[in-house]
Amino acid sequence: MNTIMMKNDVEAIGRPARVGYLGVGWIGRHRMEAMLATGLVEAVAIVDPSPEMREAAMKAAPQAKVLSDFNELLAEDLDGVVIATPSAQHAEQTIQALNAGVAVFCQKPLGRTAREVGAVLEAARQRDRLIGVDLSYRQTEAMQRIKALLQAQHLGQISAVDLTFHNAYGPDKPWFYDKALSGGGCVIDLGVHLIDLALWALDFPQVIDVTSNLFAQGRPLSSTPEEVEDYAVATLVLATGTVVRLACSWRLNAGQDCIIDATFYGTAGGAAMRNVGGSFYDFVAHRFSGTVTEQLAGPPDEWGGRAATAWARQLVRNGTFDTEAENLVCVAEVIDRIYTGA
Repeated sequence: MNTIMMKNDVEAIGRPARVGYLGVGWIGRHRMEAMLATGLVEAVAIVDPSPEMREAAMKAAPQAKVLSDFNELLAEDLDGVVIATPSAQHAEQTIQALNAGVAVFCQKPLGRTAREVGAVLEAARQRDRLIGVDLSYRQTEAMQRIKALLQAQHLGQISAVDLTFHNAYGPDKPWFYDKALSGGGCVIDLGVHLIDLALWALDFPQVIDVTSNLFAQGRPLSSTPEEVEDYAVATLVLATGTVVRLACSWRLNAGQDCIIDATFYGTAGGAAMRNVGGSFYDFVAHRFSGTVTEQLAGPPDEWGGRAATAWARQLVRNGTFDTEAENLVCVAEVIDRIYTGA
C-alpha cells in the first residue's frame, strides 16, 4: 500500500489504532510486524507466557508494555486486539474483548464448533465491533487471480472443486492432539483453510450434503473417539450442483514438506492454485483451457501478513461490525458436519 493511502487511513481516526497482542509466538509476532510496517497501528501492549517470545516481540515493538494477563491488556484503552493463543481459548477471549468494546483479529479457528463461532458473531453484532480471522490463503495472489476469473464467470459453471492440504510434519504442540483443546485434528487445523477458500471463491453457496471419512494412525476414527484425526477425506455437495472434494492430513508420507492445492473445474475452463516444490509459502496459479495451461501468478509473493493488514485498514477506517464475518459460521458448520457425519 502506498504512503498516501496509509496516511488517509490513519486520518480517518486521527491517529494510528491502538492494538494489543495476546500471544506473540511466531504467527502472532509475524502478524504484529506486518501491521506495524503499515504505520496504521501502534503496539500498545503484549501478553505471552514465554520470556523468549516476549523478548523477540519487544525487538519489533520496544515501546509496548509487557503485561501479565488478558484482563490487564483489555484495560489499556485499545481499539483492537490480536489473539494468537491455543484454539480452545479463541472464542472465549474474543467474546471478552468484544464485550469490552475492542475489535478483534483472531487466529483460526475462531471457535471449535459452529456454536462457539455463532456466539462470537452475536457478541460482535451486539457490540458493533469488527471481527476478523486469519484465513490468510485468500490473500495469495494466486487465489486472488482465480477469484477474479470466477467472479467474471470466465470458467463457466463450476462442476467440481478439488482441495488438498497434506502436511508431512504435523503440529509440534501437545494441545493440538487434545480434542477438548483443539476441537479436532487436521480438518480444523488445515481443512478450515481449504473449506473457506472454496466457499469464499464461490461466494458462499449453501452446502446441502456432507460425507466424510476420518482416520487416526491408519484406523477409522470412530473406533477411537478420544483421538483426533490425522487424515481426512470429505465430499461437499453445494446447492449450485458443484461437488467439492477435500483431503487433508498430518504426517503423511508425501515425499515433500507439504502439498497444497485448490483446483476449480468449470464448463469453460479450469484454474488451480498449487504450492511450489513442497513450499508452505510459494504458490503458482494456472488457468486451463482444454490441453492448454496459462500461468496467472507465481512467486515471489509476500502474502502472509495481508489478512492482518487488511483488518488493520478496516479498523482505522471503521471498526464496526462487518456482515461478511457471518460467513465464518458457514465454514464452521461444514467442519461440524465433517466431524459428526451429519
